[in-house]
Amino acid sequence: MYQKYKNVETVKPGGLELKDRLVGVQRVTKVTKGGRAFGFSAIVVVGDENGVVGHGLGKSKEVAEAISKSVEDAKKNLVRIPLLKGTIPHEQKGKFGGARVLLMPASTGTGVIAGGAIRAVLEAVGVHDVLSKNQGSSNPHNVVKATFDALLQLRSAETVAKQRGISMDKVFNG
Repeated sequence: MYQKYKNVETVKPGGLELKDRLVGVQRVTKVTKGGRAFGFSAIVVVGDENGVVGHGLGKSKEVAEAISKSVEDAKKNLVRIPLLKGTIPHEQKGKFGGARVLLMPASTGTGVIAGGAIRAVLEAVGVHDVLSKNQGSSNPHNVVKATFDALLQLRSAETVAKQRGISMDKVFNG
């Protein structure tokens, strides 16, 4: 699922204390000859609030079943996100479909300045101080995926130093 990202560390759900957050439930309708058939799709974000997060989609005829399916799907797609003192290491943009997301690190005490689907993802990751802006579509499915796009592009200073083959001091001081 995350093949296009270079340094994504996938995580197994065993031994983690995962908390799930329901982002949205949509009622979908299929019109047939005999009338309308209603179903539900649910999107859920799970995370340990310490850098591990995943998202999932579940579909069913009942809401509760759709939610449980989406939680199981989310647990199969867990990844580790680099965090730095309760915020993200650097500014990053993400996009998916018509959704555009901008994430910016913030100083301690700022809080999570985010709305809707972005807030659910950032709180599940364990970010405490961040500024964000949703630009474009507000479709929760695409916003969650755009937020993941931004988070998966984040790199810690240690990762940058290792990839470039230089010391940490040289990363910051040129």
